[in-house]
Amino acid sequence: MNRIACLLAAAGALTLAGAAEAREAPADGWSLSGEVGVVSDYQYRGYSLSDGDPVLQGGVTATAPSGLYASVWGSGIAEYGVGPDGDGARIEIDLVLGKTFSLAGWDWDAAVMYYGYPDGTNVDYLEIPLSASRTTGAFTTTLGVAWAPAQDNLGGDDNLYLSVAGDYAPEHWPVSLNGHIGREDGAFADGKIDWAIGLARDFGPLSLTLQYTDSDGPGADSAVVGGISVGF
Repeated sequence: MNRIACLLAAAGALTLAGAAEAREAPADGWSLSGEVGVVSDYQYRGYSLSDGDPVLQGGVTATAPSGLYASVWGSGIAEYGVGPDGDGARIEIDLVLGKTFSLAGWDWDAAVMYYGYPDGTNVDYLEIPLSASRTTGAFTTTLGVAWAPAQDNLGGDDNLYLSVAGDYAPEHWPVSLNGHIGREDGAFADGKIDWAIGLARDFGPLSLTLQYTDSDGPGADSAVVGGISVGF
């Protein structure tokens, strides 16, 4: 699910922020869900945002019976947005407001997302992600687009990220297999392609993930990322 589902994306590579998961709420009111964990490297769209170091990540989502949801997600990062005072952000906080719904045989997730970097200078920005998922047997396909409109903190430019992701999870398999490919163009990249493939295993509320990720972007390095998280 979007970048709260980036909990899954950082841990399992179905980014779209990143990625759309259907959220279900009880018929009689709002529900709360969340996840907390650690990844060996915070990889996002083909780049490490933690300089290859392990970081804690976690988030909480409130969901209404109508499919409306609001979430907050956070992660440690390498220092970013250093200002004149010599200090930058070491934490990323993402705020998401969205809605899930079904249409034409697909599960849709439309949202507005705010990327915040406390203590960072002129680096916060807004993005609008939209994704559609469809499951056929053991295979789930997710198509995504995330557009950041032109804004001052992006140098007056916009940014567009397109992605295709898949998850294969046969009941008789001990693990699920997932993969992802994305293309980014605009304020953050110039036609950059990133891709990933990974494995995931759930033990009740505990999830273990292992992912290989790479990109053709300048300065990007391939990485093998492990993650462990607990849902509640």
